Amino acid sequence: MARAFETITDSMKTFIGEQHMFFVGTAPNIDGHVNLSPKGYDAFRILDDNRVCYLDITGSGSETIAHVRENGRITFMFCAFTGKPNIVRLYGTARVVRPVDRDWGELRAHFGEAPGARSIIIADIDRTSNSCGFSVPFMDFVEDRQRLSEHWTNKSQDDLSEYWATKNATSIDGLPAID
Repeated sequence: MARAFETITDSMKTFIGEQHMFFVGTAPNIDGHVNLSPKGYDAFRILDDNRVCYLDITGSGSETIAHVRENGRITFMFCAFTGKPNIVRLYGTARVVRPVDRDWGELRAHFGEAPGARSIIIADIDRTSNSCGFSVPFMDFVEDRQRLSEHWTNKSQDDLSEYWATKNATSIDGLPAID
C-alpha cells in the first residue's frame, strides 16, 4: 500500500542513500515528449527534509533542463533492486543551476570530481511517497560505468561549450535548454 508524506522521512533518506541509481521524470507543458532519465555516479544529495539536488553530467540530451526551465515540474524515483522491496518517489518543483550562477559553488561542493558537469538540478519537494515495489526485479550492482567520465576527462572546456551549443541547446521538442 502506497503512503504519501509532505517531507522526506528519515527512512526514505536512508533508503535513498543506499541506492546506486535513480530516475528523473519531467514533461513539457503541452504537446511534447515526457522524459525519464536514469542517473548514477553517486550524483544525488538530500539537502534537507524538503530540498534535494543532483549533479547533471553532460549527455546526449537536455530534456530535463529544458522541461525544468519551462515549468519546473520534476519527479525522482528510487527502486530497491536488492533487499526489501521498496519504491520512493519525490515530487516537486526544480530549477537549473549552471556554472555561471551565483549558487553554483555552494551546491557543487556537495559532489566529488565529475568531468562534464553541466548543471545542478535543485528541487523543492512538496510530496513524497513510498510503495511496495513487489514487481521490481532483483539485480546486483557491479560497478558504475566509467565511459561518460572517461569521455569528458579528455575534453577541454571549449569542447564542452561547443557540445552544449550544438547538442544541448534545445530539447527534442525544440524547447530551449542550455544557452
